[in-house]
Amino acid sequence: MSEPLRVANCSGFYGDRLSALREQLEGGPVDVITGDWLAELTMLILGKDQLRPGGESLGYAKTFLRQLEDCLGLALERGVRIVSNAGGLNPAGLAEAIGEIDTGSGRGPRVAYVDGDDLRASGLFPGALTANAYLGAFGIAAALEAGADVVVTGRVTDASVVMGPAIWHHGWTQDSLDELAGALVAGHVIECGTQATGGNFAGLFDAVASGRLKDPLVPFGFPIAEIAADGSSVITKHGGTGGLVTTDTVAAQLFYEIQETAYLNPDVTCDLASIALRDLGEDRVEIGGVRGSLPPERLKVAVNELGGWRNQVEFVLTGLDVDAKAELLKAQVEAVLPAGLRHAWSTHHTPPLDSGTEEGAATLLRLVAWSHDADAVGRAFTGPAIELVLASIPGFHVTAPPSKPSAYGVYRPEYVDRSAVTETVHLPDGTTLTVPPPRRVGPPLTPSGASPHPEWGLEQHRVGASAAPTHHEARPHSTEERPHSAVPEAPLDGGEAPLGRAGGPTRRVAVGELVYARSGDKGGNANIGLWIPADRPDAAVDWLLATVTPDWIRTLMPETRDLPVHVVPLRNLRGVNVVVEGILGAGVAEGVRFDPQAKALGEWLRSRVVDIPEELLR
Repeated sequence: MSEPLRVANCSGFYGDRLSALREQLEGGPVDVITGDWLAELTMLILGKDQLRPGGESLGYAKTFLRQLEDCLGLALERGVRIVSNAGGLNPAGLAEAIGEIDTGSGRGPRVAYVDGDDLRASGLFPGALTANAYLGAFGIAAALEAGADVVVTGRVTDASVVMGPAIWHHGWTQDSLDELAGALVAGHVIECGTQATGGNFAGLFDAVASGRLKDPLVPFGFPIAEIAADGSSVITKHGGTGGLVTTDTVAAQLFYEIQETAYLNPDVTCDLASIALRDLGEDRVEIGGVRGSLPPERLKVAVNELGGWRNQVEFVLTGLDVDAKAELLKAQVEAVLPAGLRHAWSTHHTPPLDSGTEEGAATLLRLVAWSHDADAVGRAFTGPAIELVLASIPGFHVTAPPSKPSAYGVYRPEYVDRSAVTETVHLPDGTTLTVPPPRRVGPPLTPSGASPHPEWGLEQHRVGASAAPTHHEARPHSTEERPHSAVPEAPLDGGEAPLGRAGGPTRRVAVGELVYARSGDKGGNANIGLWIPADRPDAAVDWLLATVTPDWIRTLMPETRDLPVHVVPLRNLRGVNVVVEGILGAGVAEGVRFDPQAKALGEWLRSRVVDIPEELLR
């Protein structure tokens, strides 16, 4: 049996810490270093790059090239392979640029690239700025088998850059379903870089208070997955680096941007409910028990289109009579805005009286407008608002001068038959090979109203009352079907939260006194993972599973009142996943919310006050 493969991550997004590749190379032994540079917004940015004069040579993540220019020679010297999806819309161009790097090692790198994901020329998605099918991991494995030192790809699933090296190292086949599913989970954990080692972690301050996280100012180390031949893995990081790895930091990443228990990928379907975590101490967490089944029949496609132009004005309301000031200002602006202009106002809060600082006595009121015509959201929009500067509320001012309109994109998921995609591997010797599709696929799944997760690749989710159970997991709570729970009915008026009762006295505290959370975006949807920390009793897990329903979410988060809400139990991870459809409009680029990627939605929920059984609290 082959030894575990040590796969390190050096990037979780386009803009991550540039020193991470060198840190992973110099911090200790690793076999492969991977990174994720792509997201829905990144693909839109790269697409807009290619619209510029001479843009045909652009379309890849230039920061990855800078990292390689710094330390590719060191990687070659140590025999470390590098796999990245930084090729974006132009993997061939990136591969060519890598081949020209002076490594200082006496030889150039053997570079391979994978393409076939780009469907803009297929005619299937007319007018799309980008249209990329999510590819799997076997093309990457073939490139490594052919001796590539560096493999770059277009749009593969985030986990594929981790799964490919594991397939190559352990000799897995398309039928190694449990093993592939295990590597998929490991890839999902480390794909977002330091989010697995304490970054954005709801328990950060608890870890500091307990002494488990010694110094939060030390830069968090990037994660490493030690993937065994049976698909199990150990998540860790280099010694001496900042952050921490615990079952809770790993669970936080597992809850990130998921929907139901069936976690679908081009090569395998993973049952998230089967995952078991075990804390081995010393920043080591084992992931085991992962079960896999056949992949779906069709491929997911991420389509970005130019949606038009947007602009905004941010007003400052200060001191007394804030609500009256907001009401008058809105009425004045509404009276002079161009007729028919699509626009939206943000909500605002009333600052406390007697603040010791002017900023503490202020709140912001944001006005955003969208149009297919750039001029309509230029001076025609900002002018009428700014002209009120001397004729409106006391203390009128804005946070910045009027700005020019900016283009925004609209994301949507689509699906294609596998026959529409030809995945091609361009090997270091100049030859090519075509990656065959899976010999067997699962039955076709009909997507529900919930938009699938584009980072997973092929997802067609069964969320809602019509969803069939996945393995032995209970059917998710949905808007249409609400099982009996410990939560009594409560009016959805944003008032008093419902009570979760497990018997005995309760105490009225913030949800976050008991529950951790991690939230994120996928298209117009948001997910909120809620789980009970490992040091709390199992009875708290029972309370959470019984308490969290769509009605409970709507009561605590009134902004979800008119939206479809789904709750998926994940007992092995000690929590539930909540999906709120449409809360982000057409996605991050449209910017309908001040938190357009739902990064802090979970923290808002943790701040809401409910009645929790005292026996579950410290």
